[in-house]
Amino acid sequence: MFTSISGRSVLVTGGTKGIGKGLAAAFAAEGANVVITGRDREAGEQAAAELTAKGGTVSFVPGDVSSAQDCAAAVAAAQERHGGLDIVCANAGIFPAATLAEMTAQELEEVLGVNLKGTFYIVQAALPALQRSGRGRVIVTSSITGPVTGYTGWSHYGASKAGQLGFMRSAALELARSGITVNAVMPGNIATEGLADLGEDYIATMEASIPLKRLGSIEDIASAALFFATEEAGYITGQTLVIDGGQTVPESLEAMG
Repeated sequence: MFTSISGRSVLVTGGTKGIGKGLAAAFAAEGANVVITGRDREAGEQAAAELTAKGGTVSFVPGDVSSAQDCAAAVAAAQERHGGLDIVCANAGIFPAATLAEMTAQELEEVLGVNLKGTFYIVQAALPALQRSGRGRVIVTSSITGPVTGYTGWSHYGASKAGQLGFMRSAALELARSGITVNAVMPGNIATEGLADLGEDYIATMEASIPLKRLGSIEDIASAALFFATEEAGYITGQTLVIDGGQTVPESLEAMG
């Protein structure tokens, strides 16, 4: 039985939909006080209202994590609303497709700005609050794409996700003296709104390449993040947890038998 995280203050970037919304829902269901942030005000307010209606304490702050100022504002809001900040889920991410031959400087900067720089900015902004917490947790949403696998058209995305892990390891060393742990979840193919947009053929192909023969659920990722946030995970830092249904295990489709 894990120690309750009820009453803790949580900030989830990119919490308006997909995995981020699932993280917010999971923490709220455990009694945590959650602030979500994202660029889409309408989606954010709707997500917060929906999760609060289910019995949680969830509010929205508009912001773009590629802006250090917006990250500072989100952290300030979490502290003001809930008396501090204990857990940061650096989850915001985008994955527009573009081949190397076609990728523009603006497209590259946008992906790196949200996925990689946004991780730096939100953790930097949260540092004083996490240090005061005495039980600070940083949970990064990376991916198998980049750190483990590659995919045509996602070199910028893959680079940003691999970069997050480089950040995580050094940050874990720097923040250990303050008792703050820094870990990452690495989702495989998860059933989200974004994945649905890639089409039925893509989904069928992905399911065929996964030993468990299904896409992951948002709840699969949220459960791992909840574990990293617990007191029982307090001796784990600088580590990654791959959540992909075994997708990265076989060396080929034939290996699955």
